[in-house]
Amino acid sequence: MHCRAVSDADAATRVGLVVSRAVGGAVVRNQVRRRLRGVVVEQRATLPAGADVVVRALPPSSGAAYGTLTDDFRSALRAAVRRAGMESVQPGGDRGDAR
Repeated sequence: MHCRAVSDADAATRVGLVVSRAVGGAVVRNQVRRRLRGVVVEQRATLPAGADVVVRALPPSSGAAYGTLTDDFRSALRAAVRRAGMESVQPGGDRGDAR
């Protein structure tokens, strides 16, 4: 996972998902993409405001349980935010996004 601050203060947080053929065939890649999208929606309150986040799915994600994907996402997000030198939103915090 990579995270980068956006210079525009009013910019919304954007998340991109990268699921390569190494993860599996088209059906498996789409399943992983849908599951990761669900994790991102559940964890949107923990995403840093005004950032671009890129999530790259690794081959083991095709067989991982949903809870494992969620835990890995949280861990990777904390590390990416720390590497980018950004402030993160506290887990469980709500920025008031109605999306």
